[in-house]
Amino acid sequence: MTEQHTGAKAVAAPYRRPETPLLDGVDTPPDLRKLKPEQLRQLADELRAEMIDAVSVTGGHLGAGLGVVELTVALHYVFNTPDDKLIWDVGHQAYPHKILTGRRDRIRTLRQGGGLSGFTKRSESIYDPFGAAHSSTSISAALGFAIANKLSGTVGKGIAVIGDGAMSAGMAYEAMNNAREAGNRLVVVLNDNDMSIAPPVGALSAYLARAYSSNTFLEFRDAVRQIAKKALPEQLKRPAKRADEMFRTLATGGTLFEELGFYYVGPIDGHNLDILVPILENIRDAAEGPCLIHVVTQKGKGYSYAEAAADKYHGVTKFDVVTGVQSKGPPGPPSYTNVFAKALIDEARRDNKIVAITAAMPTGTGLDKFGAEFPDRIFDVGIAEQHAVTFAAGLAAQGYRPFATIYSTFLQRAYDQVVHDVAIQNLPVRFAIDRAGLVGADGCTHAGAFDVTYLATLPNFVVMAAADEAELVHMVHTCAVHDSGPIAVRYPRGEGIGIALPDVPERLEIGKGRIVREGKKIAILSLGTRLGEALKAADELDAKGLSTTVADMRFAKPLDEALIRKLCQTHEVVITIEEGAIGGFGAHVLTMASDEGLTDNGLRIRTMRLPDIFQDHGNPAKQYAEAGLDSAAIVKTALTALRHNSVDVSEGARA
Repeated sequence: MTEQHTGAKAVAAPYRRPETPLLDGVDTPPDLRKLKPEQLRQLADELRAEMIDAVSVTGGHLGAGLGVVELTVALHYVFNTPDDKLIWDVGHQAYPHKILTGRRDRIRTLRQGGGLSGFTKRSESIYDPFGAAHSSTSISAALGFAIANKLSGTVGKGIAVIGDGAMSAGMAYEAMNNAREAGNRLVVVLNDNDMSIAPPVGALSAYLARAYSSNTFLEFRDAVRQIAKKALPEQLKRPAKRADEMFRTLATGGTLFEELGFYYVGPIDGHNLDILVPILENIRDAAEGPCLIHVVTQKGKGYSYAEAAADKYHGVTKFDVVTGVQSKGPPGPPSYTNVFAKALIDEARRDNKIVAITAAMPTGTGLDKFGAEFPDRIFDVGIAEQHAVTFAAGLAAQGYRPFATIYSTFLQRAYDQVVHDVAIQNLPVRFAIDRAGLVGADGCTHAGAFDVTYLATLPNFVVMAAADEAELVHMVHTCAVHDSGPIAVRYPRGEGIGIALPDVPERLEIGKGRIVREGKKIAILSLGTRLGEALKAADELDAKGLSTTVADMRFAKPLDEALIRKLCQTHEVVITIEEGAIGGFGAHVLTMASDEGLTDNGLRIRTMRLPDIFQDHGNPAKQYAEAGLDSAAIVKTALTALRHNSVDVSEGARA
């Protein structure tokens, strides 16, 4: 950024929105393909400036998208999208792609209610052939498109762009292991933005990559392979193979991918369009395949603040383009994530058997703080939730107390391991489930809607939900000292309510809730952080003369059956409320009430939970209002139930 100098003091120049004459003429990829190759550099610069400007207004993922600007331009320039299906793994790097595919006029609605998704989304554009937001799915999906086109005789390739971090997930290798059948219809672009595999090696690397991707070379190599297979005596085949592998390793580093059946090209500079475009053209026109192109890029490329601090600029709030300063709201209570991290650190100080496991989310889960104090007791296993859970089970079987700290939506990926490796063996793995409930701008792909349902069905499990940050401290301690089987605590994204944290945590009695407000006519049974809304609703109902009890149930499993039984027997209406999908806490309460005949004498039970839809992104408070899980919805539910019971619910009626 430029500066104006007045004497000894430097003053930042005022920010002006970038001029984008080339980009203004590119609405969709066919417009892009009309440009001359020498114009692509300017277009990429304008695209980068446009993205920075847009994300400064909306917030969102910044660094990853900046790193793939040139790659995005080159892919759409060379391949015939949307006939060629371009799939971005995870999708948070797809903002430049959205700008180039007819959505520039809406790019400043990113992640806002009613606006563009922060990820790729099939319903949003024909240029988004596959919705994504969980990592490491792109190769499998691209393979599906490629094979479908092959079977139907349809023209078109499947192109997967996958990051080096996503390659830590076994699913990527499962897909590559089955990729041979796709032939040249499958192209995988490995976006190495941490230089974690190999750096480019200058002009020689670029020359080798270009030569290696040419039709002549690919055909020659294939011919040599076939001749060697048929003509060489057996004693010479193995040395010939080793020599070929050694050459490829020295030239490209691609032996692993070649063994999986790919023609490997790279590493190449992912910001050099003069290299990218001809290599992609060679790959596009190659008769052989599948091909894997190893591209090295830099997160945050072209924006100095993001280049210098890739972690801080991976996901950003609104920010000042000139200074890079991100906007901050007024100071408030600590986040549930930070409360959890501090509580776990305190437990680990008391117990050296406590270890923490994260699946590539140390900062998001707060375990980076744990790792700073206990570097030998934290394990980041990469994007490998299945491994994380079974690894934790092994630790638990050996007498350690592992906390598998995984977002609710990511834990879904390890459900088989939760069942078979933890629950069936009754191993005391502690599950700290972050991002429970709705998550705002990240939308349905990251919403923790299903964990109560999928965990509370399992024998041996204890499932807790924290109503506030103090309760979370107690529940972390309860997890730490619970050695008789698996136990889980769920807590939401965002700040707590500002309640004081306990100096000494309490060990909660398993399966016991608490009454937080006494009443006589209506009982609200709350699980999790809807407790505040339940108390607001109780105030409104009391003002209408309807005496209301509020219980924080704490446990979805085992249920506090004695408390539920008492409330059902002494109230006319019982309402359950939770931040989860159908089949969760409310379903378990209904089952118990039905089994015990508690509903046989006119008791009205209503369950409030998330609607049976995948809810779009938006402001969290509005999301919960739309879901019917705020105080107004609780009041309406109670009044409707009473009217059905022919009870006078007019203002001033006394219970």
